[in-house]
Amino acid sequence: MKRIKILRIIARLNIGGPAIHVILLTHGLDKIRFDSLLISGPTDKHEGDMSYYAQDKNVKPIVITELKRELNFLDDILAFIKIYRIINKEKPDIIHTHTAKAGTLGRLAGILYNLFNFIKGKRIKFIHTFHGHVFEGYFGSFKTRLFILIERFLALFTDRILTVSETLKKELVSLGICPCNKIEVIPLGFELDIFFKILPRNVTSLNIGIIGRLVPIKNHRLFLEAAKLFIQSGHQEKFKFKIIGDGELRSELEEYSRRLNISDFVEFLGWQKDLISVYSSLDIVALTSINEGTPVSLIEAMASGKVVVATDVGGVKDLLGEDSDSDVIDKSKEGFRVLKRGIIVRPQDSASFAAALNFILHNNALMREMGMRGRDFAKIKFTKERLIRDLEDLYVSLLNSSFKRPL
Repeated sequence: MKRIKILRIIARLNIGGPAIHVILLTHGLDKIRFDSLLISGPTDKHEGDMSYYAQDKNVKPIVITELKRELNFLDDILAFIKIYRIINKEKPDIIHTHTAKAGTLGRLAGILYNLFNFIKGKRIKFIHTFHGHVFEGYFGSFKTRLFILIERFLALFTDRILTVSETLKKELVSLGICPCNKIEVIPLGFELDIFFKILPRNVTSLNIGIIGRLVPIKNHRLFLEAAKLFIQSGHQEKFKFKIIGDGELRSELEEYSRRLNISDFVEFLGWQKDLISVYSSLDIVALTSINEGTPVSLIEAMASGKVVVATDVGGVKDLLGEDSDSDVIDKSKEGFRVLKRGIIVRPQDSASFAAALNFILHNNALMREMGMRGRDFAKIKFTKERLIRDLEDLYVSLLNSSFKRPL
């Protein structure tokens, strides 16, 4: 039996869920049934680069230097031509794109290939994964409307659109990207076994951490403002606010912490490859983003048994278990809710975020309980084995048993 050839395309392998996702899939698909290729653009100098993870998995991406996140007419045309040439050479059965730029150029190149080969009666299938809601918090209103129109057009030629959470699926349907029956929810999957082994801390000081790129969409200013309010509330315990990650805003955020007069309580640690040490050192993992898909840092935190405090954006509520049962504690008057597996906070509200931190630190039993529930949830929902199995089943069902390779 001929192997099913998958051509996977992503804009860059920067630190985060999409890069881990495509590397795991490229490496992990059954080699007897599937032949996987990965195309990527270069990682920006301000971002953490996950090329080391690809090397560990013996994944060797085809790097197209012109495939960049920023819009650039000449680079985009050159990237399109190079992607088309690879498609024409490799003749994949499925093109699976990830992230907006790669999704646009990859699918357009595939559509052109299918057009030129229409007379032969063979067609490449298209899958696109939305890892986050890119239509909010990134661009102005004109660009956002334009990108929505582009995605609606591309969806007409896409056989299956994937999202990583139910919330994201509902948002795409509400924006008219495509009908509900074309969208399938396949949650992320990771190598989490190392996190399940992390033991509870013997607390001598409290460590509150945030993990991610230092870019505007992650809204680290809110984290620092909440830290200041938390400090002003007069805690007697020793504590530190740890910022793990790097990016274009690092110098600005360091200066902001000095202006807030909290720099003695804040540590900027940069990117850390030893994630076991990172999560082992934390008591609470925070997320202050303006927009998110399914945040990797929260999944890793839950697998580590840590309590999570996060803004109510994107797919966060799907992680923390928003439901109507008795486990949900409504603190909406204070701007937050205590859910089954963590605390969700009103976006861009530093006072509510500080109040949520205060609440959880005065409820140790609840803190331990949420940590255990989060770990159990991660074990069931976000393993790499489940992810690979789900995608293998999707690829086979999309092509069906009588698929024919494009000529």
